[in-house]
Amino acid sequence: AAADPVRVFPGSMGRGSWCNEHDTMHERLDIVEEKVIKTVEHLESEVKSLLNIISETTSNIPIAPGIPLTDIFDGEY
Repeated sequence: AAADPVRVFPGSMGRGSWCNEHDTMHERLDIVEEKVIKTVEHLESEVKSLLNIISETTSNIPIAPGIPLTDIFDGEY
């Protein structure tokens, strides 16, 4: 009987370890999700700031008469 494998039945004490690992994994995923959200918010802020700087810079560039304007996006956006 000592050589028999240990059986773990649903609802028995053996399930506790699996539940703890499952809970730990979800806690880690929650932390990763929070970091991703904060990173995306930071990047959105940086992009908006850069777009504002570009907009301010281009609006202050004097355009000589007779020079055609160039669409840097070629009408794609």
